[in-house]
Amino acid sequence: MAYALLFQLAFSLFTLAATQELIASLDYGTFQGAYSQEYNITYFQKIPFAAPPIGENRFRAPQPPLPILNETYNSTQPFNMCPQRTVNGSEDCLYLALYSRPWEQTQPPRPVVVVFYGGAFIEGTASISLPPTAYPILNISSSTNILFIYPNYRLNAFGFLPGSQIAADATSDLNPGLLDQQAALRWTRKYVEKFGGDPGNVTIWGQSAGAGSVVAQVIANGGKTDSPLFTRALASSPFWPKTYRYDAPEAQAIYDSLVNLTGCAGTESLKCLKSVDVQLVREASLQISDSQTYGRSSYTWAPVIDERFLTQSLSEATSKGEVNIEVGWGMYNTHEGENFIPPGLANTSDTGNPPFNSSTGSFNSWLRGFLPGFSDRDIERVENMYPESGSTEEIPSYNTSYTRAGLIYRDTVLACPSYWTARAAHEKSYVGEYTISPAKHASDTEWWNQVNPIQQSQPLIYLGFTGAFASFFQTGNPNARKLTNGSEPGVPENWQTGEEFVIESAGFENVRVDMLDKRCGFWREVAANVPI
Repeated sequence: MAYALLFQLAFSLFTLAATQELIASLDYGTFQGAYSQEYNITYFQKIPFAAPPIGENRFRAPQPPLPILNETYNSTQPFNMCPQRTVNGSEDCLYLALYSRPWEQTQPPRPVVVVFYGGAFIEGTASISLPPTAYPILNISSSTNILFIYPNYRLNAFGFLPGSQIAADATSDLNPGLLDQQAALRWTRKYVEKFGGDPGNVTIWGQSAGAGSVVAQVIANGGKTDSPLFTRALASSPFWPKTYRYDAPEAQAIYDSLVNLTGCAGTESLKCLKSVDVQLVREASLQISDSQTYGRSSYTWAPVIDERFLTQSLSEATSKGEVNIEVGWGMYNTHEGENFIPPGLANTSDTGNPPFNSSTGSFNSWLRGFLPGFSDRDIERVENMYPESGSTEEIPSYNTSYTRAGLIYRDTVLACPSYWTARAAHEKSYVGEYTISPAKHASDTEWWNQVNPIQQSQPLIYLGFTGAFASFFQTGNPNARKLTNGSEPGVPENWQTGEEFVIESAGFENVRVDMLDKRCGFWREVAANVPI
């Protein structure tokens, strides 16, 4: 009997979806979507949300999408990534994809999640295939009903070129990659009802630089974005590297390097940058980013303080509560800083370029290079905060330069930005730490990013961790639709308890974050000299 009912339900859903036209008529075009019987989702793989940023509009804020006349746009095709790596991508890249369970206009609108992809602000794409990204979240229970939106945004020099020349130019903008994201959020507010989404129930989410993008949107416009675009945010290991003012020497040097590498140096450098072939800019961008890989700095392409969209640093904005969210959740992974530090710090002999080894002297050399704005006294304070032998909430003890440096990087670039962002939310905040070995950067994505056998072989972690994400996206409370039994801890509200949600191989714990709070308090105190 139960099987027959399930079959009847599945058949009914298929019939419903199959009979839908899956046509969305917007004021600039009509778009044709599709239905997947295998995954029981409707999807639109390609919808332009802005005009192609080409020619004079290279480095400019996104412009309104071009009208699509006299035809129905085929939205069942993938779109290109924005220019990146060596030969990948096209400047005609400002598209988004979306998917959800089948929906009819007689049904209530669903919660919306806008997802920004990671990739260190130098690579990544929002284009989806089947099953789409985050499908394990949608598919975790029959009651989960979310509409996911994935927008592209410009990267490297195309999306994050700093410098006084950009600020002074009437047809250029600082942080256009972040402005692409905001344009996608405005598109969501204006059009998502046509796809069965609730414009008043929007969460933003991302991992790594995608979570860094979440951080940027949370503190944008001094925390007073006119007509709120979202109310909740989940930042999974936010990559938030040093954020300089757009014309600081470190930022201006990036612009100067780009014009020199492209042959555009001179009084008309920006005009030249807008006219040279995309490949030239792409290759120069890669050369600039490669110059810092595993080096002493975390800075190449990244957001800058532009005095318009980003008016203040993260440490300042969150200390004052000037954020655009009512509810926040920040995640970090125990050993994820180790992905970004020189591998040589783990070896007894010199390795890498520049060379490092596991000695205290080599560690000190890395530390002074990583924090060039620090006085001798502040360097000493960092060394005391992260001693040669120490511990953290989930590392009982360590005594290596590699772990020590990894923790410093983790806290400054990933964990403290996550912690600050979550705790600045106006109503509720949640903090989580992923500890399952190896607990490196992106180790946690196997539970929710793509369909993975581990989600079936280890259902406790899948239901407790991914299920908490699904509950948060739908209700703003990770415990409201808890899928694990009462013996398993839920996600504690951090301001009330001082605790974080810890994901372990055997289950879950709620652990106080006194040490993290102390370390992040230190970094907030010295943030102007990092700067973060």
